[in-house]
Amino acid sequence: MEPFSAEEHAAISSAIARAEANTSGEIVVIVARASDGYRSFALMLAALLALAVPLPLIYATNWPIEHIYLAQLIVFAAGAVLTQWEPLRIAITPTALKRARAHQKAVEQFIVQNLHTTEGRTGVLIFVSVAERFAEVIADEGIYRKVRPETWEELINELTANIGRGSRTEGFIAAVEACGEVLAEHFPPGRGDCNELPNHLIVLDGPRRS
Repeated sequence: MEPFSAEEHAAISSAIARAEANTSGEIVVIVARASDGYRSFALMLAALLALAVPLPLIYATNWPIEHIYLAQLIVFAAGAVLTQWEPLRIAITPTALKRARAHQKAVEQFIVQNLHTTEGRTGVLIFVSVAERFAEVIADEGIYRKVRPETWEELINELTANIGRGSRTEGFIAAVEACGEVLAEHFPPGRGDCNELPNHLIVLDGPRRS
């Protein structure tokens, strides 16, 4: 993932501020380089490959058991070394597992960023995990009662299409503006309404888990 420039940060932050000016809701935008390191899965796969080594060698060769055991160790060691390369780890990880980890990261960030504590329960998280090619909107219960899930699906589809075209900044700005329009319709700004959460883009550089 290419780092966001100062200009990109400023443009997205400005879009968030403009959107929130017309609503009592709060919008947080987070981009994660990856939601997990997938090291455990990669090592498990290397171990399974190593466990599969003896059977064909026993039936197809006359190798002594010591040589078969050595071949098994070599396969495991090679797999462990190769999977130190993160792009390979991510490529061999099943899509379902990557989506599950990315969704879990999104939920975790919804809580970490205190979106569940906003007055009126009107916090919205726009979350993108680059390595998993995953994007999701998580809205608090006050919003879910009034906004159809299809609304967020359309927003995500447009955002991912923009990112795919190489227009990530424009995509995030459009997503924030669309989110702001939805919130303004159902949750207009109230008297004494204050900005409860930061408006800047949050970038998570790497996963904490293995």
